[in-house]
Parts: sequence; C-alpha cells; structure tokens
Amino acid sequence: MLKKGHVRALGAMSGTSLDGVDAAVIETDGVEIFGFGPSGYREYSGPEARSLKAALGRWPGEPGVAEAAEVAETAHVVLLEEFIEDVDIVGFHGQTLAHEPGGRGTHQAGDGRVLAEALSRPVVWDFRSNDVEMGGQGAPLAPAYHHALARFIGADKPLVFLNLGGVGNVTWIDPGKGPEAMLAFDTGPANAPLNDLMGARRGLPYDEGGALAAEGAVDEAILARFAEHRYFCKLPPKSLDRDDFAALSQEVAGLSDADAAATLTAAVAASVALAQEHFPAAPARVLVTGGGRKNPVMMAMIAEGLGCPVEPVEAVGLDGDMLEAQAFAYLAVRVAKGLPTSWPGTTGVRAAVGGGVISEPSGGFA
Repeated sequence: MLKKGHVRALGAMSGTSLDGVDAAVIETDGVEIFGFGPSGYREYSGPEARSLKAALGRWPGEPGVAEAAEVAETAHVVLLEEFIEDVDIVGFHGQTLAHEPGGRGTHQAGDGRVLAEALSRPVVWDFRSNDVEMGGQGAPLAPAYHHALARFIGADKPLVFLNLGGVGNVTWIDPGKGPEAMLAFDTGPANAPLNDLMGARRGLPYDEGGALAAEGAVDEAILARFAEHRYFCKLPPKSLDRDDFAALSQEVAGLSDADAAATLTAAVAASVALAQEHFPAAPARVLVTGGGRKNPVMMAMIAEGLGCPVEPVEAVGLDGDMLEAQAFAYLAVRVAKGLPTSWPGTTGVRAAVGGGVISEPSGGFA
C-alpha cells in the first residue's frame, strides 16, 4: 500500500533510440509535482544495443526476445540500485520491441517482477497494454505528466511539449482545462532513422550538433514523398512503431552521408509542421525534450516550420534528458492510487483509463 501524501518515486525509461537507460526521482502525490530528486543515465554497451536491436519487431516467445529482456532488466537494475534509497515506488517502462495497436498489441521487454525482487520495492510496469486492450493506441503516455508540468511552471496559455526521441510525439495542453482536454499523438520519425544512418555510415551514435546535416543539402523530392505518407492525414490520437517509416531510410540510401543526414533531419521538422494542423488552437510556445533538442540544425528547421517560439525545456527550468523517466515515476504513483493515465484525446482510448501492473517484492521493503 502506497503511503498517503507526497511520495518519492523513481522512474526509468529506455527509448526507441536504443542508447541507454534514464532514471530520475520525483516527489509527487500523483496529481501535483512537488520537487525533483537525483537522476542518472546508463549507456547500453555495444553488445547490449545489438541484442536489443536484433529483437526489434518481435513478440514474446520469438527468437532473441528473452535475451533482450534480460539485457533490459540487468541494465535497469544496475542503474536503479544507485537511486533506490528513500524511494517508495518504481516505474519501469521496459524496452519497446514492437507496437501494433489494433493488431497484436504492444510489447515492452523486461519483467517488473524481476526488478521488484532485485530492488526490494514495488514496481509498476506494463503501462501500455491496458490502454491498447481498451481500444487505445497505448501511446503516448507522458501527457499526464506534461499536464502536471504545465501547472508546475505556471503556464497560462496553450502550449505544446514536443518529445524528440527515436519517434517524435507532441502533447497540446490548455493549462486552464483538465487533462481530458489534452491532445497527444506521435508526429513521425525523430532521431531513430538519423541515429541508424550515423551508426551504419560513420560508426557514431548520432549526428552531434547536427554537424553532418549542416554540411548537406535536403533532397526535396524525397521530402515531398515523405510528407504525402498516409499517416500524416490520419486524425489523432495516433501512434507509431519505431520502424513504421523504414521506407524513408531506404530512400536516402543513395545519397551522400551529409545529404542523407540533412534530408532525415528535415523530415523530422516536416512531420512536426504537419502535426500542428491538428492542434485545437495555436500554442504560445513549443517546449522540446529528448535528444533532438540538442541538435541545433533540427531545432532551427522545426522553428522555421512553426509560428511560435521553439525552445528546449531547460528554458523553463526542466531537465529534457530526464523528462520521460520522470514521467514514468509520476505514472507509477497514479497507477498505485488508481488514477487515470490516458484519455480519449491522448491515446484514443474509449474512456479515461489507468494502466500498469504492480509487482511487490516477496520480502517487502529492504
């Protein structure tokens, strides 16, 4: 049983960019945010990342999935042990391997029961399945936290949180209204195709500072075909799998390294510009989180396509590296208190619904 009032929650997130695991502590009652605690990051080793990548698109019981789950569990335990003291509950997202709402469902590798035993804390996990089973997209789930952050920073006009991880997603918020008024959806590919390109061609994890893209020229014909993808016409809420735009990577295969990087970066900006067509009202500002905010070329391209300020979340005193880990700490408390974690406007679920499985350690708290 989770104690009443403020609790210290530890959240973990390993995104579709497959770079590593983020962990962050927050203080919350599942509604308001009262403060932020320590945070950290553990990079996946080369073999670990290869194991995870080999299992992408696969489902429980298929080859490589058990190995990928063990990688995710081990990496999380090693990192989370550093922050577990004085923590009341843990939110464990797991590593998404496949996401097919309306089909086979959603699959995040990693068993929360393993973490509960290793950390001697209750662990909330499998956040997405219940939403998918109730007719939702199962993503994005961070909007509940974004709404709390909008209140925390004192926003008084509509704003958008834009997350540039492996896949991009937006949350449109009117701070004067409840979470049921939010709109959230995946925008399109973000860092994943660019990171894959850098790994394959340069042996690097990402285009640091957008340096390679800055040297290249955008292939406007490829960009125009990309913008015609049927996904962009689909009404939100809607979500994507990491590899739903694999054809884009194939199209840039014949370009030089720099031109391919420039075109993939421009595709991110184009998808965000197309996303704004669905917003209920123009936002006063766009606050950007995730690794893409550190790419000045990507940020400049996005700003060019939007009619409002585009800033990293650090502009309002938040930590863009840890926002998603914090979100799953926040969501863990909401699940434990029986509060909704998604709404029709955020995932397309039929009614506000909570998700997540709570696993208690067999020996109780250490």
